[in-house]
Amino acid sequence: MASTDDHPGEQAADDPIRLIAVRETPLSLDEVFRAVGDDAAGGTALFVGTVRNHDGGADVDGLGYSSHPSAEAEMRRIAEKVAADYPVRALAAVHRVGDLEVGDLAVVVAVSCPHRAEAFEASRRLIDDVKREAPIWKHQRFSDGTEEWVGAC
Repeated sequence: MASTDDHPGEQAADDPIRLIAVRETPLSLDEVFRAVGDDAAGGTALFVGTVRNHDGGADVDGLGYSSHPSAEAEMRRIAEKVAADYPVRALAAVHRVGDLEVGDLAVVVAVSCPHRAEAFEASRRLIDDVKREAPIWKHQRFSDGTEEWVGAC
């Protein structure tokens, strides 16, 4: 979460980045949606990434995500770039690590902006950049007994 220099853990009042986290616990859509609530926002876009039951033509039984200790800091850097490039009122991104099953939430991002088009564009950029640049890796387990590591960066 964003913090002020004088009070670590406390969010700066003018910081649009409301929630950044990498967690081993289940993710909450409500928490992320509440984090980006803003009276000046006319549009809020929420993206939810879930574990699907297939990939590349193979059946997926489950997967695990692992992250580098710098993952939250990298997600914050990505969020700062998005907030600088769009009229973001509030932004949040949370990624799960650990073992997940088909249907589990893996990542949730949300962005609120004055208008819907900006919110859609900013949220698309946020999730694409998190998946491309954050040091978080996916280890897929397939029904046929094979497995695969997928690097997100």
